Amino acid sequence: MENGKLQQLKKSKSISLGLMISFFLIMHIGTIGKVPLQNDAKFKKDNGIKGSYTIDENGLCIVTGNVDLSEKGLKQIPIPFGTVSGDFSCSDNQLTSLKGAPTKVGKDFNCHNNQLTSLVGAPEKVGKDFNCSVNQLKSLEGAPKEVGKSFYCESNQLTSLVGAPEKVGKDFLCIGNQLTTLEGAPKKVGGNFNCSGNQLTSLVSAPEKVGKDFNCIGNQLTSLVGAPKKVDGNFNCSGNKLTSLEGAPKTVGGKFACHNNSIQFTVANVLKVSKVKGKIIT
Repeated sequence: MENGKLQQLKKSKSISLGLMISFFLIMHIGTIGKVPLQNDAKFKKDNGIKGSYTIDENGLCIVTGNVDLSEKGLKQIPIPFGTVSGDFSCSDNQLTSLKGAPTKVGKDFNCHNNQLTSLVGAPEKVGKDFNCSVNQLKSLEGAPKEVGKSFYCESNQLTSLVGAPEKVGKDFLCIGNQLTTLEGAPKKVGGNFNCSGNQLTSLVSAPEKVGKDFNCIGNQLTSLVGAPKKVDGNFNCSGNKLTSLEGAPKTVGGKFACHNNSIQFTVANVLKVSKVKGKIIT
């Protein structure tokens, strides 16, 4: 009988201790599993959280709202994030890695102006814009496969676009890199495609269709072979080394500009290769 009471007492103490530990975790960590808690104000401020959060069973911070970690002098993302329903910004820091970045972002993802050499660790899916401009990227490996709106990778050290999203809903801008090829470019861009200010000698692998403007100004192009067959907006191939317009889009919905090339083209030269609805600038 006494042994039975002793075991029952030990069991009771064990349960009480378990409850005390659970209470401590709820109060000081914020969640157990996916149970929401009183959001800790200091934790939110330290981690740029503007909204509510929970910590899942994998230790990832799930945010309903936005996260703003920009201009904080960060060398790394302070905690690992899971899904962020709104915007996530870690721009204007000293990040060399995206370790800890969200797995999915509902709106914009911005890591502009850091010291990134790789996009490994970037979200798998971004609902709106993805901006990785002004870093030290030599590759787009690790970039999301799909971006709902625009993808910006200007002013890096890219020599190709391998790893770029397969589908971009709006604009794709890769201005001011060291591109010698468009290999890896999205097949379809809903808005503008701008590859100006690179070292391109060919447009092979350019998107097949561009919903608005296509700009390839200031490269080293000697041919337009590989250009989109249809551009709904303006087409600008000025400032290259072109001696022929062979390969130009069959139809251009806006202006066609081809001035400042190795030879002076005429309006007749343009109309011979392309049906242009807007003004022709030679």
